[in-house]
Amino acid sequence: MTGADVTTDSESIRVVLADDQDLVRVGLRIILESEDGIEVVGEAATGRQAIELVTRLAPDVVCMDVQMPELDGLAATRELIAAGVDTGILVLTTFDRDDYLFEALSAGASGFVLKNSSPEDLVAAVQVVARGDALLSPDVTRRVIERFVASGAGSGASGTPGSLESPGPGASGAGPGSAGNGSHRAASAALDDLTEREREVLQLLAAGRSNAEIAAELYVGEATVKTHVSKILQKLGLRDRIQAVVFAYENGVAVPGRG
Repeated sequence: MTGADVTTDSESIRVVLADDQDLVRVGLRIILESEDGIEVVGEAATGRQAIELVTRLAPDVVCMDVQMPELDGLAATRELIAAGVDTGILVLTTFDRDDYLFEALSAGASGFVLKNSSPEDLVAAVQVVARGDALLSPDVTRRVIERFVASGAGSGASGTPGSLESPGPGASGAGPGSAGNGSHRAASAALDDLTEREREVLQLLAAGRSNAEIAAELYVGEATVKTHVSKILQKLGLRDRIQAVVFAYENGVAVPGRG
């Protein structure tokens, strides 16, 4: 069934599955299509097939495995983001490969589901990403924070959002603290534009709270939280909640070990 696609109800959440294991794709399809309003419109066994299907079908979400032949899921994610697709990319990852997680963060993935997650978590993740939100599960959020603790980030002296990993080849001198005082000053200026309540919401985002949890903690409506999040992203020039979490730790708004 690889490379196949079907026509579906335009009101449904349209999903492409990308995984090189047939049984995994079958399982994902069964889980997702057991939920009303979700339709699997295509399956790919390689990263290259995933790019072709997403480009041609423009699904709402692609569930992207990391390890695939021809082109892995991380490279496929980078190509799709560079092409400007509107599809949300939900990366399937595992506990023991944090390097995949952080590379996918930098590549522009919209969310992550650990492969030992429950079917309910998978369905919820697809629905969140389809709405245009970004998702970090509590387990993944904890690992993001642990990476900051290990690297000494979160001191307010690092560079641009998304720089969770060590500098790559050719990036000598581009690590935290040397990305240029200009980018730090720009981040500080952007933070100054946030209201006190927006900073509070940003801190809670960095702690891994959902909109509903933030609303309960601040005694406001969930719609109000969504408005705050949208304003935060706009003011800071960020794409989604994942970038907001990275930004918060890199610029000292949130401190690992708190929240």
